[in-house]
Amino acid sequence: MSNITVKDAVVFVTGANRGIGRAIVEEAAARGASKVYAAARDVSGVQDLVEQHPEQVIAVQLDVTNSDAIAAAAAQAQDVQVLINNAGVAGFGGFIFNHSPETARLEMEVNYFGPLNVTRAFTDALTRNGNGAVATVVSVSGLSNFPMAATYSASKAAAHSLTQGMRAELSPQGVAVHGVYPGPIDTDMAAGIDMEKETPRNVAIRIFDSMEGGVEDITTDAFADDFLRNVRADAKAVEQQTAEMAHQPD
Repeated sequence: MSNITVKDAVVFVTGANRGIGRAIVEEAAARGASKVYAAARDVSGVQDLVEQHPEQVIAVQLDVTNSDAIAAAAAQAQDVQVLINNAGVAGFGGFIFNHSPETARLEMEVNYFGPLNVTRAFTDALTRNGNGAVATVVSVSGLSNFPMAATYSASKAAAHSLTQGMRAELSPQGVAVHGVYPGPIDTDMAAGIDMEKETPRNVAIRIFDSMEGGVEDITTDAFADDFLRNVRADAKAVEQQTAEMAHQPD
C-alpha cells in the first residue's frame, strides 16, 4: 500500500458537521490540505468551518442515502484525492428484543450502502488524481457484535467487509484503502455510553498519522487498540464477553 500525504491534498469528508467528521476536517486543514470538502446533509452545520478556513474548506450538501446527491457531490468535487467515509448513524437495539426494523434498515443504508455508493461515485477521481486513498470509519463493533447495539454492529460488520473488498479491487489501481475502528469516542452518538472516551481531535490525528504511515486497519484509542488485539488473539472469547451485554426480554 502506498502512503498518502495530506499536505497539499484534496480531501472529501462525509458527515463533517459534528464529532469525528468535524475533527477530521479541522485536522486536514491544519496539516495543509489544499482543499477540504466538508459534506453534510445540512450545510449550515459546516458553515463555521468554512468561515474559519475560507481558503481551504468548501461546504457540500450530501445525504449519503440519496443517489442524486451523491452524483452531484462527485461532479462538484472531481479533484478529490482522499475520501473519508465518516457519515454514520447508530441505534441501540437488538435483533430479537428491543428491535426496530426501521432503525436497522437506516443503519444499513447509511453505514454500509453510504460508503459503498459514495466510493463508487468517486472512484474515477481517486484513480485519476494520484495520491489516492479512501478511509471508511467502521467501529470495533464491526469486528465483534455488541448486543446492546446489535443491528448497528451488523451494519458496521458489513462496512468492515466492504473495506476489505474495496481494498482488493482498488489497491491494484493505486488507491490505498483504510478501515478505521474507533472505540468509545466523546461524540453526540456516544453520549449515552458510560465509558472513558477519546476526544475526536485525537481520533483525527491518529487517522491521518496512520494513513500517512500506510496502516490499513486503523485504531483510534486505547480501548480499540486492546479490542483489535484481543479479536485477533481469540475472537470467540471476545464474542462471549460482549454477549454479556445482551438485551434480555422484559
